[in-house]
Amino acid sequence: MASERVTLTVSDPEGDRDVDLSSPNKVIWPEAATGSGDDGITKAELADYVQTVATPFLNANGHRPVSLERFRNGVKAGSEAFFSKNPPKGTPDFVDAVTVTYNSGRQHPQIVLNRPSAIVWAVQMNTIVFHPWASLASDTDNPIELRIDLDPQPGTDFKDAVTAAHGLREVLREADLEPFIKTSGNRGLHVFCPITPAHEFLDVRHAVIAAGRELGRRMPERVTMNWWKEERGERIFIDFNQANRDRTMAGAYSPRALPAATVSTPVEWDELDEVDPRAFTVRSIPARLADVGDPWARIQDNPGRIDTLLGWWERDLENGLGELSFPPEFPKMPGEPPRVQPSKRVAENWDAEGNRIDD
Repeated sequence: MASERVTLTVSDPEGDRDVDLSSPNKVIWPEAATGSGDDGITKAELADYVQTVATPFLNANGHRPVSLERFRNGVKAGSEAFFSKNPPKGTPDFVDAVTVTYNSGRQHPQIVLNRPSAIVWAVQMNTIVFHPWASLASDTDNPIELRIDLDPQPGTDFKDAVTAAHGLREVLREADLEPFIKTSGNRGLHVFCPITPAHEFLDVRHAVIAAGRELGRRMPERVTMNWWKEERGERIFIDFNQANRDRTMAGAYSPRALPAATVSTPVEWDELDEVDPRAFTVRSIPARLADVGDPWARIQDNPGRIDTLLGWWERDLENGLGELSFPPEFPKMPGEPPRVQPSKRVAENWDAEGNRIDD
């Protein structure tokens, strides 16, 4: 039996475009059901959502490489995700692509979403989470955003991340940057600073590390830069590695693959203390946008520079603070400490600094 299919008319800048949507009644988030007669959020409802938020979504995530996190069976127990970076076979011509260089040095085309119909196509391909790069398709090597992920560790919660975010805002403003903030869609917060695309990813990573170290000096009991989980304690982890090339986080207005269909949502700083991230969902965000607008509408109006943070990085280097660990899939980087978990160093003949001890 043929799959049910509907045709949606999507308003693009170039004019209306028809996009097919198969299995529109498939339930994507069954646990988001609100009561009798509601089976949960369907694929058709998700397609409606992305059309409603298309303008702020594209402002934050469009015109740049993006990875699509896809779920064939929706958000339910046992459902597995996979990522699409390269345009799959049969990708329509209204979905763009750009060749990017990955950390391995390999180059390959990656999807770029430039219009509402492309976002609806991604939903048709069972995309739930959108992971944009920090750089534009016009210059993929130089980010236009400095991004900092504030990740609550066991024993901490969203309120702890809020406290850390306020402290981080002060640090970044002292470095002549203007931070914007959004919920992660889960327990954490994402702080973004618009920057001019004058530095490549490694420089921006070093700027993030410098800001994190400065925050750590001011809030040592509340935040940590320790890469290894066993060393973080009950503190907010400043995930500096999200600033690396090809490392991404859920984009603004992207749904999350969580039971309540929460959304990574931009907020104003003066509302942050009262925010409940669980209240921002695929069903609630359209009304929020109609009521308060998009807090990130002007995020790229006045980009800053990371020169001050890079000066702090150089200062810390002179004071003996060097490179931090990279993710395991990255090539070994100059000055990086050995990638050995602290608790294994003694058992495997490593000293406290991570150097191998000869037998």
